[in-house]
Amino acid sequence: MANSRRVARVAALIKREVSQMLLSEIKDDRVGAGMVSVTDVDVSGDLQHAKIFVSVYGTEEAKEETMEGLDSSVHYVRKELGSRMQLRRTPTVQFIEDRSLERGDGMLNLLNKISEERQNKPEIVE
Repeated sequence: MANSRRVARVAALIKREVSQMLLSEIKDDRVGAGMVSVTDVDVSGDLQHAKIFVSVYGTEEAKEETMEGLDSSVHYVRKELGSRMQLRRTPTVQFIEDRSLERGDGMLNLLNKISEERQNKPEIVE
């Protein structure tokens, strides 16, 4: 079992390398019309599994197409990580769509709407 600092370093390295792949290699070949960014990487304690959280911008159809493209590129990403990183074993890779940015944006819109309604509501003076 790797210590937590090593796990964090490996996660940061995977995030950087996959982001580079998305910018250059994977974007052209496999990923659909959505814009993709890596938001987080969760690596297991034994460094054998990596969950890569991605945020996809675009329409729902573009998001689905992009996630399908990412899922089909899992073997390529793992092979590239193996050649770019110096690890005894290359972790298995799984892409997971991260919708936290959308939820946060929706929450901000809701709070702004409530604030607007409070400002427009007339005050009752007794």
